[in-house]
Amino acid sequence: MLAAGALLALAAPAYAQDTSTLPTLEDLIPDSAVENPEEWAQDGADGEPIVAPNGDDDSVSVDELDPDASLAEMPDLGVNWPDTVELPPFEPLEAKPDARLAQDALPLLPPLPESELVRVNSQLVMALPQDPALFPVQAEFIERFDQLSTIEQLGDSESNIAQLAARARADEDLLVELLRVYGYYDSQVIRSVGAIQPGDDAADDDPVVRFDIIPGQRYRFGAIDLGQLSTAPDADSLRTTFGIQTGDPLSSDRIVEQQFELDRALGETGYPFAEIDAPELLIDHRQTTGDLTMAVRPNGKYVIAGVNSNLPDFLPGSHLETIARFKKGDAYQRSLQLDLRRAITATSLVSSVTVTPREVSPPQDAAPGEVVLDIEMAKAKLRTISGAIGYGTEEGFRLEASWEHRNLFPPEGSLKVRAIAGTQEQLAGVSFKRNNFKRRDQILLVDAYASALDNDAFDAQTIALRASLERTSNLLFQKPFGWAVGAEILASDERNRVIGGIPRPRQRFFIGSVFGRATIDTTDSLLDPTEGYRLTGYVAPEISRTEEQNFFYVRTQADASYYQRITERVVLAGRVRGATIQGADLAGIAPSRRLYAGGGSSVRGYGYQAVGPRNDLGEPTGGRSLVEVSAEARIQTGFFDGALSVVPFFDAGSVSIDPVPDFRFIKYGAGMGIRYESGFGPIRVDVGVPLNRNPMFDSPVAVYVSLGQAF
Repeated sequence: MLAAGALLALAAPAYAQDTSTLPTLEDLIPDSAVENPEEWAQDGADGEPIVAPNGDDDSVSVDELDPDASLAEMPDLGVNWPDTVELPPFEPLEAKPDARLAQDALPLLPPLPESELVRVNSQLVMALPQDPALFPVQAEFIERFDQLSTIEQLGDSESNIAQLAARARADEDLLVELLRVYGYYDSQVIRSVGAIQPGDDAADDDPVVRFDIIPGQRYRFGAIDLGQLSTAPDADSLRTTFGIQTGDPLSSDRIVEQQFELDRALGETGYPFAEIDAPELLIDHRQTTGDLTMAVRPNGKYVIAGVNSNLPDFLPGSHLETIARFKKGDAYQRSLQLDLRRAITATSLVSSVTVTPREVSPPQDAAPGEVVLDIEMAKAKLRTISGAIGYGTEEGFRLEASWEHRNLFPPEGSLKVRAIAGTQEQLAGVSFKRNNFKRRDQILLVDAYASALDNDAFDAQTIALRASLERTSNLLFQKPFGWAVGAEILASDERNRVIGGIPRPRQRFFIGSVFGRATIDTTDSLLDPTEGYRLTGYVAPEISRTEEQNFFYVRTQADASYYQRITERVVLAGRVRGATIQGADLAGIAPSRRLYAGGGSSVRGYGYQAVGPRNDLGEPTGGRSLVEVSAEARIQTGFFDGALSVVPFFDAGSVSIDPVPDFRFIKYGAGMGIRYESGFGPIRVDVGVPLNRNPMFDSPVAVYVSLGQAF
């Protein structure tokens, strides 16, 4: 009865217990389940037998269940799906051609307090601190950003605001990176895209990107660790070379710059094997500092003990030591090593060359070690056959050919055979030249030739022997001072030209001469100078024997040229030449030794040697004094990527019979030329017009073609 009462109370809780009280677990389990749980389980919780899942009336006993039996299969489920599904049609959206991702009519916000707007280009502005002390690198920062900006690359091309915003995101990353380069690690960059501020120069409907730059505090260098630099004998001076100290404003550029300076100093003060690891920077945001670590290993100081050649029969080490700019026992310098490599290349005898320092004795205590420079060379082709053919209205046809062996007499002893066949000139000659004779860039030249010249001024058949020792500039090494000394002997059978079939009397001359030349050159280029000046002086005492008489005279000449760049594209150039022959009458001087003017490197607009006095038959007689003046403007154009220039010019020249100029035969010429920069020198084409020409002798126009400037 207790169990039934309990069950009754559960069935009618409104009368047996408070509804606010939740039933307990004991209240939910009937007494029958406790007394006989198996029977209670068969009858079910409500006393009804358990019905099979398939709905059959047969009750299933728990004892009949087989735990190893498989689970009953699930009944088939099915959903009736319609054959067709009709959806409402989509309504197309109308395109808006002027749609943008943002309203570019919305003006940008005003700059932050204590900031000012700086326009970088037509589509980009920056808001930067007004106080220069807060951002001292502002000008350099803007210039650098402008060169790298993707918005700057966009330029003035048409773009919508979406394209502009995409580029602005890339530029924002660039700005953050640049600020870190200058040591601003706590900076903020605020990007916004919209319309420009009223009153700006650009159109009001153009979108613009603005970056508000809040640089924050600039970090400074903390501890600086240069590894083993303190072990070097010159540690103090080397540390001074590395110009970064603790407390300096942090800059990645400065680290790279000072690393280069330290490396250069090590290489120039005797450390051929020095090593420098890549710098590492440890940033401390709490202290706003960066600790720099750059491991330096000097690896000993050395002097140069000599030069070793891998081709001793071709270019021996002793000869290479002659052309080097150092002596045994000098401290090693990397620049001297590179200079020696260039000097060997300049011989044109090798196709490749490497110079490597090799230790022969290590440093001992305070004494430096010794290194030998090992030269590894590969021979170039040593024989050269060359030729040229040309035609000129003043000179007629001209054919040149030559054969040369550049190292027939090692070291650097060349033999050259040449020939000229032309309307006015025929020549056959042989010459010997030894480069780097006894010292660097010193040339010994011996030349023997036989020639026949028949031009407007004279007809001469000459045999000559000439020797000189000179030190002059070349394309690799332009020297501020050059010189030459030499001697010459010749025999010449000459006469003025044959005119109208009338033979003129021939005259033989035996001439001996010594000469000297000196040049001061401050220009910035050998073939195409734009700055500086050149001064050249020449003097040659000569003795001439003809018609059983001896004549002594001195030939002198001075040249001066000046070059000044006016703008990036314009160079002004001027030249003055003066020459005189003192000591003999004109009749005692061979026609081939007199002074003449006219031609492409003299007075343009006139023929070669066509300026000056003439005899009764119209032949140029030459003179004993000469004055020439030239001026031109070399104006670079934008054609061919700036390689083409136009050159207006004006020339004047006079040749006089007397040793002092009298300007009776002065001639003027003017014209226009073009220059094409070929990479190895300008190609020159000048068209000159004689301004006071003689219609009997001078053409109305003269054209000149050559390599290099006129002067």
